[in-house]
Amino acid sequence: METEASEHAAGHAAVEQEHSDPADLCLLAGKIMLQSGAETYRAEDTMARMAEAMGLEDSHSFVTPTGIMFQASESQSAKLARIIERTTDLQKVAAVNDVSRKLGSRDISPSQAHIRLMDINRAGHEYAVLLQIVTAAAASGCFTFMFKGSMADIIPGILCGGAGFSMFLALHRLVKVKFFAEFSASFIIGLLAVIFVALGMGQELDKIIIGSVMPLVPGLLITNAVRDLMAGHLVSGLSRGAEAFLTAFAIGAGIAVVATIF
Repeated sequence: METEASEHAAGHAAVEQEHSDPADLCLLAGKIMLQSGAETYRAEDTMARMAEAMGLEDSHSFVTPTGIMFQASESQSAKLARIIERTTDLQKVAAVNDVSRKLGSRDISPSQAHIRLMDINRAGHEYAVLLQIVTAAAASGCFTFMFKGSMADIIPGILCGGAGFSMFLALHRLVKVKFFAEFSASFIIGLLAVIFVALGMGQELDKIIIGSVMPLVPGLLITNAVRDLMAGHLVSGLSRGAEAFLTAFAIGAGIAVVATIF
């Protein structure tokens, strides 16, 4: 019994030591932030602050939108974390920043910080899919009116925006190529807008289309690209800008196909 108890205690200590590894902790924090839509410089700053709080004065990090390299000290090997999927979840970014601040003020230990980061990483999207679709549809109607569409264009804008965003979410789950999902969603929006105007349910085709594609517009990507460039992260800024350009091109291409057909 004493042997089993000692083995259990040793195993628990090993798990605690693994959870407290500073390099792994910093990599996990940076990975969550990049996957949730944080800027590159913000991820690097958070990792640097966490490393300093754990006594790593000579740590180095190199962050791009698709990967993170972190070296705890010059005598240790660098570690790599691959970023495959990226989405927008600013609540996770705020939660990681909160863990970083508490670690820096010694309110929590590295082991507790690791547990909290794992909980943040496992947490799903805050909003249900249905709520996302309803919100995108309502925003499309508001954008249609804001772009000087008539009152008769609001309902078609809501329907087109909701249908297009639903198509985007469904295809993005089936096909990991984001360009195809965005192209198909914009094509559906343009097709439905043409149908609604032909049926007399809408008046201004351009206003309906512009308002409906707004939930697909890469606003956060463009903002992060500019902020990374201004912060001196040229590689990340240019790559995020290229990603935003591809998204905008996909949206425009989908609408252009509809305009060519009809």
